[in-house]
Amino acid sequence: MKALLFERRESRYAAAMIASKFSPAAGALAGPLRLADIDEPELPGIDFKRITPRLSGICGSDLSTLAGATSRYFEALVSFPFVMGHEVVGTTESGNRIVLDAVLGHAARGEDPPHPGAAPADGLDHGHLIGGQLEPGLQTGSCESTSGGWSESMIAHESQLHVVPDSMTDEHALMIEPAAGGLHAALKANVPDGGIVAVLGAGTIGACVVAALRTHAPTARIVATAKYPEQRALVSELGADLVVGPGEIRRALRRMTASRMIGSVLSGGADVVIDAVGSASSLDDAIAITRPRGRVVVCGMPGVVEVDLAPLWHRETELVGAYAYGTEELADGTRTHTFDLAHDLVEACNLGRMVTATYPLSQYKQAIRHASEAGSRGAFKIAFDLR
Repeated sequence: MKALLFERRESRYAAAMIASKFSPAAGALAGPLRLADIDEPELPGIDFKRITPRLSGICGSDLSTLAGATSRYFEALVSFPFVMGHEVVGTTESGNRIVLDAVLGHAARGEDPPHPGAAPADGLDHGHLIGGQLEPGLQTGSCESTSGGWSESMIAHESQLHVVPDSMTDEHALMIEPAAGGLHAALKANVPDGGIVAVLGAGTIGACVVAALRTHAPTARIVATAKYPEQRALVSELGADLVVGPGEIRRALRRMTASRMIGSVLSGGADVVIDAVGSASSLDDAIAITRPRGRVVVCGMPGVVEVDLAPLWHRETELVGAYAYGTEELADGTRTHTFDLAHDLVEACNLGRMVTATYPLSQYKQAIRHASEAGSRGAFKIAFDLR
């Protein structure tokens, strides 16, 4: 089968890190990714299903991996060579159209779940990620055993599969996974009634965060940062009350909260800041504009960054990570999988329109360049089309 294979090739990885200093696209294209003919992955057991991908998205974390910009923390949580692609709409051999929960949880590795009905990402111990019947892998798209969505065939455990209704297009279904990531961050934010929340970044995840906040924190005042006109227009439509450029966020929050400047940090600030970028500058902004004893939620995958944590310490700011999705406990006491909420959010907000362009696997270089330059080219989600 045809697949985009990411191999352990140190020279190419080093080249990607150097090239990424000139442009994100150059870094991603210099990395150790190639179109290869490989064998289909074997099914480890009867609970695994063979999936034929239809659409598979290119995520910001994929681009960071290709550009050599990820943390070495992940080295123990992947197995080489792996086929990339964790945002997947596909078809099972029985003909069901599914969207993939990418996390390789306890059930996929033949281990007992942390509690009945647990989602793959649930649990308080990550030892299963390097054990069980699969090679190490944080999720599909980083595990040698499973293949990934950037291929003609892959496998997934039945616990990872969510059936897509016939009424939903492939493009809408593709947005369930990123929308779930945005929803998980929005729910972790725990915005107080009438509170002020700032969202840094208006790419795919940032836009999904804004949509989720407007749905699940309806009384919040939402301020978002966006670099490009298309991003500004979309997050405004999805519910942001104010949209400013990244360099204007401190001034905007100072005015909104009637705060004073103490050096480069606000005396007060937003109740919650959600960082959908994960860079040193965005984390610095997030800490600077969060009120004392407020909360910063990081959902953009960070690499190795240098950030001054003195204000975080002095202001007793909560710093919270928001990885992927899982079982959500809602304010009314009910529990549900983030994907169920994301399905409704995608439909209600017409998020399928964010799928801007698709490419065949053979044009992977053009696809990766487009994804790397998405904001400046007025795009959001770029995907591989295997239909």
